[in-house]
Amino acid sequence: MKKSNSELSTREKGNLGEDRAVNFLLSQKYEILDRNYRIRTGEVDIVALKDDTVVFVEVKSLPHGNLEILSHELNSTKQKKIIKTSKSYLQNHRQYSNRFIRYDVLAIDVPGLDPVHHIVNAFSE
Repeated sequence: MKKSNSELSTREKGNLGEDRAVNFLLSQKYEILDRNYRIRTGEVDIVALKDDTVVFVEVKSLPHGNLEILSHELNSTKQKKIIKTSKSYLQNHRQYSNRFIRYDVLAIDVPGLDPVHHIVNAFSE
């Protein structure tokens, strides 16, 4: 029997949001390199490639949120963790070391925005 959205765990909701994000990126001609890349100090939800750019993507599902909550969720501490994790990824995947890098955010189900709202170059180091 299929669970209703309110019965899903936070992790299950996150996985559903990430699946939608991956499908969105694939529809926009991104190549998915990795999902849920983790090191001890952080995680990157999706690592993708578009043209000559490695894109580190943070996915946020906020069905009851808004841009202010999204901004709070992506505070400077979270951004620093993503940047540190992305550097680890590039050290471990040297074939991408000569590419441009970018940090995007995909906001899923935020009221008033597209169902998948893509914020290109959402932050930088």
